[in-house]
Amino acid sequence: MSLKQKVDSEIKSAMIAKDKDRLRALRAVKSLILLEETKGGAAGELSEDEEMKILTKAAKQRKDSADIYQQQNREDLYAVEMAELEIIQEFLPKALSEEELTQAIKEIIAQTGASGPKDMGKVMGVASKQLAGKADGKAIADKVKSLLNS
Repeated sequence: MSLKQKVDSEIKSAMIAKDKDRLRALRAVKSLILLEETKGGAAGELSEDEEMKILTKAAKQRKDSADIYQQQNREDLYAVEMAELEIIQEFLPKALSEEELTQAIKEIIAQTGASGPKDMGKVMGVASKQLAGKADGKAIADKVKSLLNS
């Protein structure tokens, strides 16, 4: 079942349950999917990789907004963003723990033969593809930098 079909099914369930918060988040995801499908005039199905990119981007936007709202002491808006983030994360693969991320990056460093900070680009290219949706890009970059500098 594609992401679009899963989201449609969840939208129906949220409508029946009259869950307005869940419905708002799901409609936002569906909107992003439809925009991506019709971008450039090409109407077609998205690949699983493209779906993960859309979800990751949506989750990052919610997280960034929530951080800003929290800094500005806007707890009402912070709660809305966090609720939407939680719903979006249901569709993302389980995030890697700190230890799993470290292990995965060590394996990628071994695969690429990276030996120091000058090889960060090479490692990041592979790591970004392999760990897409499983870890935040900033967390990946920080971990790669620390492992290559040690």
